[in-house]
Amino acid sequence: MSRVHTPAASARPVSVSVLPARSALALALLLALPAAHAADAPDAAGGEVNELNRVVVSATRTERAVQDVPATVSAIDRERMDNELTRNIRDLFRYEPGIDVGGNRERFGLGDIRIRGLGGNRVRVLVDGVSVSDGFSIGSFSNAGRNFVDLDTVKEVEIVRGPSSALHGSDALGGVVSFVTKDPADYLKDGATSYFGLKLGAESQNEGLYGSATAAFGGDRWSGLVVVNHHQGKETENQGDNDAHDGSRTRANPQRFEGRSLLTKLVYAPSDNQRFRLTVEGSEDRTTTDVFSALGLSALTPGLPPTAPRTRVASMAGNDHQTRARVAFAHEIDSLDSVLADSLRWQVYRQDSETTQRTREQRASVVAGRDTSPSLRLREFNFDQRVYGAEATAHKDFATGSVEHTLTYGFEYEQTEFRQKRDGRSVNLTNGVVSSTISPDAFPVRDFPISKTRNAGVFVQDEIRFADGAFRLVPAVRVDRYELKPQSDAIWNGDNPGVKISDLSKTSVSPKLGAVWHFAQDWSLYGGYQRGFRAPPYSDVNLGFTNLQFGYTAIPNADLKPETSNGYELGLRYSGKAVYAQLSGYYNDYKDFIESNRQVSAPPQTPLIVFQSQNVDKARIRGVELRGGVDFGALYPSLAGWSTRFAAAYSKGEDKTDDRPLESIAPLTATVGVAYDRESWGVELAGRFARHKTDLPEANRFAAPGYGVLDLLAHWDFAPGAKFNVGVFNLGDKKYWDSGDVPGALTASSAILDRYTAPGRNVGASVAVSW
Repeated sequence: MSRVHTPAASARPVSVSVLPARSALALALLLALPAAHAADAPDAAGGEVNELNRVVVSATRTERAVQDVPATVSAIDRERMDNELTRNIRDLFRYEPGIDVGGNRERFGLGDIRIRGLGGNRVRVLVDGVSVSDGFSIGSFSNAGRNFVDLDTVKEVEIVRGPSSALHGSDALGGVVSFVTKDPADYLKDGATSYFGLKLGAESQNEGLYGSATAAFGGDRWSGLVVVNHHQGKETENQGDNDAHDGSRTRANPQRFEGRSLLTKLVYAPSDNQRFRLTVEGSEDRTTTDVFSALGLSALTPGLPPTAPRTRVASMAGNDHQTRARVAFAHEIDSLDSVLADSLRWQVYRQDSETTQRTREQRASVVAGRDTSPSLRLREFNFDQRVYGAEATAHKDFATGSVEHTLTYGFEYEQTEFRQKRDGRSVNLTNGVVSSTISPDAFPVRDFPISKTRNAGVFVQDEIRFADGAFRLVPAVRVDRYELKPQSDAIWNGDNPGVKISDLSKTSVSPKLGAVWHFAQDWSLYGGYQRGFRAPPYSDVNLGFTNLQFGYTAIPNADLKPETSNGYELGLRYSGKAVYAQLSGYYNDYKDFIESNRQVSAPPQTPLIVFQSQNVDKARIRGVELRGGVDFGALYPSLAGWSTRFAAAYSKGEDKTDDRPLESIAPLTATVGVAYDRESWGVELAGRFARHKTDLPEANRFAAPGYGVLDLLAHWDFAPGAKFNVGVFNLGDKKYWDSGDVPGALTASSAILDRYTAPGRNVGASVAVSW
């Protein structure tokens, strides 16, 4: 792929420190001066700046330039990830419009990816076509996220915004994030038979260190790849300054993390037009946390006298571990002499993902100001997902008169087993008595029964081209069959006596109709309709959890209906030599929208606050997105190397049943950047902006204020096969909040607001060599 430097968008608007902005811009101008006056100034390295010329696959399952796709889709390649010092999924979408990443600041870190306000398991996340594990969280000590992908093994990421069920099934209700891992062919070019590369890097925001080694070999028929990565560091800094070891703490809790990953591929090509590929991939991450923010004396229950017993937490430590392992065997045929297909790709795979989180807590009861009954509580949470699957996609080109067709069809099948368990014990430190009961639980417990699901889908799409390709009509349809079969066992029955579990079977038909019209030179219209589908998740159908101490309970709902949507999108594109731009508007109507763990009653109506996943009769999300860029060198030769990029996204969502806003919607976000590139080096000043958070359901909730921050990025190819990247982020050291990090219960008057601030000024750097 050609090189693209994209400041695009994911941010939010407000004041920016003036002096650092001027200093950064002055640096960029000074760097450019020698080239501006040189008679033989080279063109910008990297060539193509126009993102609409990028080739993507996820939107139509065919290789198409973005400007020929009837959807809003973008791609981030390996070079851009390196130039932007991308270390995690939040960094990955730092400059992408309409996409944000939520996180837990106290302990669990990054969570889910949200596209146009939809996140969690409504966004399908794929690695080489295999779904990443679901997310699941319950209570204060259990939070399994979806941050399973080591980005150092990835060569490209494609993002499809909006419903994509017609080609990708029910989990793609909000969109698709498709990670494509590295391949031997990416390194063995121009007849090379071997490659070796090393990369080392560091980042100041968490004192992180990382390194990777890549080796590739190849011959006439066989080729292979091995990528090994390691990373380690501490807690990500924020801008809180209260270092107390109690609930008033605003500094980040102390953490240590380390992780490693391995990607291996072996490719056999019996001929020039086909390949067999065996992939074995694994990753492991471990984080230990001193949860100082949970320490201290519990609040006095309203209405009780000051002498009433309370609880003091003296220490709490978390040990969180997650692993993912995948093995896949694939076959690709580029040219088939068949009436049914011109090309074919199929694969079979297995993937195991597991999250284990252990918590060690020491506490005591406080009576009349004295600690009594000290105890040690040990908790363990485990979430395990195992998936077996197969998929195949075929393509056939043909013509009917002057009309050309590309027929794409195939199937997907996945069988998944979900296991979740919480365990624990309490040790009385006075008399040594050990108990498996920690109120309200008598461990071990399951919050949903062992569940097996089967997902089977068949799809067909026809790309119809009229008028020498000026007009493309793209109809598609997919039929999905979803089956849920829970299994009760002694643990589930003991924790949920009398709770009936339910099987579930659903069939859905998801049609799609898209169109692209190149109505004038460099101009095109695109858009269409797509129906979305999401089967009720296993954890919503058969959920059971009660916490008497805090007065709430979550109950199952076997009557959940499938969630459906009708999505409409219309966009305008301009793709010229010097300027490109894309403006799109979308409107998604949801029927039986599933809202997980919704409060349905509270005292005095019921003894406890009751939460239940329910269907909302009607919900709506609509918005506008803009992105574009200018290659100034294509306009004026004296400005060769200069370019700018910009993007913005605005969404609004409502629960139409209760007439209240959907708080998962991000505020208006935008980015703009100015870059200068020479043959061997480049620099970019990028600004991230966000409007203040609005439309919160409660008036006293903390609304993240708007902000504007600047980043400065630079790269230098200082020798053949050697590259240095450096970035300074939040140049003005501004205090700001990403709305996705702010918990729902945080009030505007809270004393711990700074706990959820983003890092201040921080630096990242890496050096890579290869031969």
